[in-house]
Amino acid sequence: MVVPADTELMRIALDEAALAPTHGDVPVGAVAALGGRILARRHNERELRRDPTAHAEMLVLVEAAQLLGTWRLEGVTVAVTLEPCPMCAGALVNGRVQRLLYGAADPKAGACGTLYDLCADPRLNHEVAVTSGVLAEEAGGLLQEFFAARRKGPAR
Repeated sequence: MVVPADTELMRIALDEAALAPTHGDVPVGAVAALGGRILARRHNERELRRDPTAHAEMLVLVEAAQLLGTWRLEGVTVAVTLEPCPMCAGALVNGRVQRLLYGAADPKAGACGTLYDLCADPRLNHEVAVTSGVLAEEAGGLLQEFFAARRKGPAR
């Protein structure tokens, strides 16, 4: 069930996602929160950093852990505009994140219910509660616009 606070977190993640194309990155944004307090907000920076791990989710997890002084992110909610990939889903589980909210499903790499379900795999040491489809249309729209512009190529 989506509550107003979830929608508010996703709107912050969408604002972050909109920043990513300014440096050539896919528009994915994420935010980490604890008890209504924003711990971190980031967007994809793979192109910017030339780092394959610089997904928005990974960046907010690192920043939140540094702020809290622990890798155990118990009680933390992460909102991300696109369903996390296996790397990011694994990090959410390993970081002991309590909740994940995501917008658009990812049929090519989604690891939180679409292709895989790492957040709910009982064989792992932790499960993350997942709410999918939060502002999915807006999140998907950002991605569609980005990839449509890429297919067009540079203006002549």
